[in-house]
Amino acid sequence: MTTTSDRNARPDRPTVTELRLSAFRTHRGAVIPLGPLTLITGPSGSGKSSVLEAFEALARLGSGAALGAVFRDPVGCVPERADADAQGRRGFRIGCTVDGPVGPVRLDLAVQAEPELRVVGERLTSEGQTLLSTALRDPSRSTVQAAWHTAGAVPVTRAPLPDDRLGTALLPLRVAGKTEGQRHVLAAAEQVVVALRSVFPCDPQPQRMRAPIVPTQGAAGGRLRRGCENLAEVLLRTRTECGIRHGRLVTAARAGCHGAVTGLTTEELADGTVRAVLARGGNRHGTPVGRLGEGELRYLALALVLLTGPGVLAVDTVAEVPPAMQTLTVIADGLDRALDPRQTRELIALAAEMCARGHIRLLGAVGSADGVREAHGATVVDLRP
Repeated sequence: MTTTSDRNARPDRPTVTELRLSAFRTHRGAVIPLGPLTLITGPSGSGKSSVLEAFEALARLGSGAALGAVFRDPVGCVPERADADAQGRRGFRIGCTVDGPVGPVRLDLAVQAEPELRVVGERLTSEGQTLLSTALRDPSRSTVQAAWHTAGAVPVTRAPLPDDRLGTALLPLRVAGKTEGQRHVLAAAEQVVVALRSVFPCDPQPQRMRAPIVPTQGAAGGRLRRGCENLAEVLLRTRTECGIRHGRLVTAARAGCHGAVTGLTTEELADGTVRAVLARGGNRHGTPVGRLGEGELRYLALALVLLTGPGVLAVDTVAEVPPAMQTLTVIADGLDRALDPRQTRELIALAAEMCARGHIRLLGAVGSADGVREAHGATVVDLRP
């Protein structure tokens, strides 16, 4: 594996700066550095999607999801050549480093996939000090034995934790925060959880974006979903809430869509549904986005993601932490899928601009990253052997 990266100073906001796939699918001992804009490249079968899958899995576990909901096919996550132990157990290991006000904090997780899915070990460390460690002591119980740093009259506190949850995400409910050691544990755990929960996996589905949509009522209304099928509903909202960013989106559409694009609007149909319309010179009625090509639809959706934020994207952020203290990370597998070279260049240029502003971070898998690092200062991770 070859890597090129531009290391930044320690962020004020919690940020995932490294992924570790110690034993996960095709990866063994893989360390993936993450910058503001990170592109994973390599031939088919090299494990690009696995890198993004591991990140999303950690993000969901950080949000409190159970192992079974995160890993639908846990056996498929085990490296193919991994042998079972004497008890028939096999598993996988992933982890990450989160930088922020506390400094670099490492999270490492060992998961048993066979004969049953469960956490068998977790470790949270900061500056060489173990803040939390868990271990499976009794396979007959659905718990792991946890120990976290106290630095009080008792140096370590021990208690059982569920074996189907990320222990780090449970610490705020278990640690009192009375001693300096406990407060350090809480700060480190919060830093990791905030970074992991501020993640938006995005995979625009053109076939689902073509049909008009019924606007969603309530708090979920106007928030872009993972597949971007409610693009028209979100455009209806962003046009009125932020004219500057909507203007930037029109500029992006002009650069990446066919014809003389003059605007991007929405219209309500007789049945109450809403559709998006691309205004083009010479066509006074505009072109419904449902008639656009697959590449144009994916390009528009990804540009919208890059130009919006947690308030518009369907992200499970930490409500008690101010937005200014959170950094949104967008995960996009097949970032350049169905895009022509011009659209890919324009999209990555837009991503580089927004990432440089600190607006978002982007982790994307691409077929080729030729010339990207030089032009946009991206962290490029090449998975070629």
